[in-house]
Amino acid sequence: MTLSNLVIRNLKKNIKYYYLYIFALVFSVALYFSFVTLQYDPSMDAAENTMKGAAAIKAASVLLVAIVSIFLLYANTIFIKRRGKEIGLFQLIGMTKSRIFRLLTLENFILYFLSILIGIFIGFSFSKVTVMILFKVTGITAITKLHFSTEALAQTIIVFCVIYVFIMLMNYIFIKRQTILSLFRITSSTETRVKKMSAWEMILGIIGIVFIISGYFISSQLFSGSIVSMNMLFLAMISILALVIIGTYLFYKGSVSFLFNLIRKKKKGYININQVLSLSSIMFRMKSNSILLTIITTVSALALGLLCLSYISYYSAEKTAKENVPADFAFANADDVESFSKLLKDKDIAYTEERIPVIQTIFNLEDIMNEVPGEFTIDSTAMQMPVISEEHVKDVNLSKEEVAFTGYSSALEKFMKLKSKGTISFLLNGKSFSLNYVGLKDRNIIPYTFTSGGLPTAIVDSTVFDLLEKNMDESIQSPSTLYIGITINKDNEIVAANKLYQQLAFEGYDTISRYDRIQTQKEMMGLTMFIVGFLGLTFLITSGCILYFKQIDEGEEEKYTYTILRKLGYTQDDLLNGIKTKQLFNFGIPLLIGLLHSYFAVQSGWFFFGTELWAPMFIVMGLYAVLYSIFGILSVVYYKKIIADAL
Repeated sequence: MTLSNLVIRNLKKNIKYYYLYIFALVFSVALYFSFVTLQYDPSMDAAENTMKGAAAIKAASVLLVAIVSIFLLYANTIFIKRRGKEIGLFQLIGMTKSRIFRLLTLENFILYFLSILIGIFIGFSFSKVTVMILFKVTGITAITKLHFSTEALAQTIIVFCVIYVFIMLMNYIFIKRQTILSLFRITSSTETRVKKMSAWEMILGIIGIVFIISGYFISSQLFSGSIVSMNMLFLAMISILALVIIGTYLFYKGSVSFLFNLIRKKKKGYININQVLSLSSIMFRMKSNSILLTIITTVSALALGLLCLSYISYYSAEKTAKENVPADFAFANADDVESFSKLLKDKDIAYTEERIPVIQTIFNLEDIMNEVPGEFTIDSTAMQMPVISEEHVKDVNLSKEEVAFTGYSSALEKFMKLKSKGTISFLLNGKSFSLNYVGLKDRNIIPYTFTSGGLPTAIVDSTVFDLLEKNMDESIQSPSTLYIGITINKDNEIVAANKLYQQLAFEGYDTISRYDRIQTQKEMMGLTMFIVGFLGLTFLITSGCILYFKQIDEGEEEKYTYTILRKLGYTQDDLLNGIKTKQLFNFGIPLLIGLLHSYFAVQSGWFFFGTELWAPMFIVMGLYAVLYSIFGILSVVYYKKIIADAL
């Protein structure tokens, strides 16, 4: 039989094992090609002045190569070990190791480069869609065309050729080092089976759970006020990483077995076929895969956390802009307002104008502020804050002795908490005056340009405001003591009004367009979300495939067990129910731990990124869970075929 005939027969024989590997390879190539095409797409030139993402896309393409390379090398390791007996048989019939290597090289060459060609074609077909998605999430308006990039083609071929060389090098080393006897034993030695759980493993299991819970607890305390210095913050972050990663490893190494062992002991050894096929198998399988599962869980949590935070910022763009800029357009110069309002009138765009005098005053907030000792402490006895009159605030009625706050930054409030009541004081002509603090209002009246880094705005009685205005300290006042807000009456005219605003080309921070702020934030976080989503989707597919490949290994190894159980009278449904439970744990446990890791990471500092937490987080995590579950379903389908063929 010629070498080419042998290659064709092997391809037909092993295609049932390679189909998902081919899918993952095609998907990886398509994803990489379409991603790299972004760097050379002419339609991206239209976004050149609005989106500086070239460096980010290049950096992400490097990470994409790293993820795909690790996956392909790991997948090749699984498949070359699965073919250990086949390679051993070739040696028994007289084939030399070099001839076997040529056989595998030719076989891999056909599969690998055929998959690359298909992947490039699919990537080219969807490259326009990729650009359109990027423009959609970043809010950029540009015309996209289907463009084939020879630079992207060359870069893709070079990258995957280098990966192919490494794969062949791994195969060569594997074949060179293995003896015929070891090749026949390698499948049975791929998993470690443990008959009895030792006391030491139980202790490790408990320690793993304690470590993870401790990491979660510290993350919840990061910005609660208990961390009082930069050194403590750095130490806390390092501790969280160490506790969670080590705890995750110990969880897979011992905690899963420990918990399932408690369930088994509770039943006093009387477990049904469902539990035999699920609990007993997982108790011992997860130990041998603990490092792999730890890596998958940690990277999944990292990708989910970054995607959640970027989507929180993207999702909260409009609400954040409304908090920072209460009106559609904010001005601090009356001449600028006159120029802008003239254009609005010429275009018959109806608007409402509001003018609010704002003065800066030094307050003593010692009585109402819960100060934290340490490096983060500020002098609460002399804090500069903007002051406005109650006559410009709806539904607020204050006496001469009262003061209310509004517009306090949620992020700043984490460090400097305010009490619900107390007194604040200020100096006027050398004399101290006190006002009763009546609480914080959940609204913003003036834009952030008038506030001191997110500090609240004080609302006082009109009489008190007039007194402060007549005796204000000129040295601490902003360039303008007047805020002018313009609100467009009809929402569908805001875009047209914003174009008129841009025509005037205002300079400096005295004028603000809320629409521009929204678009800027969406553009920046949309690009981040696009890149992280791209990388996260790649890792999701590759890690899901790896877990699926492991299930193929386990299924083939346990095939004889299913044959015995079928002969004992158990039906396909009996065995399949146990397999469903097993896959629920195999895929569900890493998914659940990854979701928990990302949740506690996100909740510790999400308020720095936006105003909405639950909706964007549930959307991201829910979508990830659904996509991840597909591989669990594929595993059940594969096991169903094995069980059907058991007799």
